Amino acid sequence: MTTFVISVPGTFVHEVTAAERAAVVAYLRPADPQHTALGQLEDLDILTVHDNGTFTLRLEMEADDSHSAERHAKRVAAAALRQAGIDEDQAPLGPTAVTGIDT
Repeated sequence: MTTFVISVPGTFVHEVTAAERAAVVAYLRPADPQHTALGQLEDLDILTVHDNGTFTLRLEMEADDSHSAERHAKRVAAAALRQAGIDEDQAPLGPTAVTGIDT
């Protein structure tokens, strides 16, 4: 198994509260990329939100290959948003990307 850092982009269609953001981060804490050497070196945050409502979730995933890691990261990201009360119409996700590999 290899550890991947996966970036999952998205857009908040409506303003998201600080409590909703905190709920997303709390749900994703086990997948915090700060646990990897790359995440520490690059100071990667789990959630980055930009002024225009776009956001990036950066998640640490263990998988056999990058394709599996990306699929799993997107499922985890969608679950975190749902858990925070944000449905997929309020925060559509874009295509994932491998940000780094930590072996």
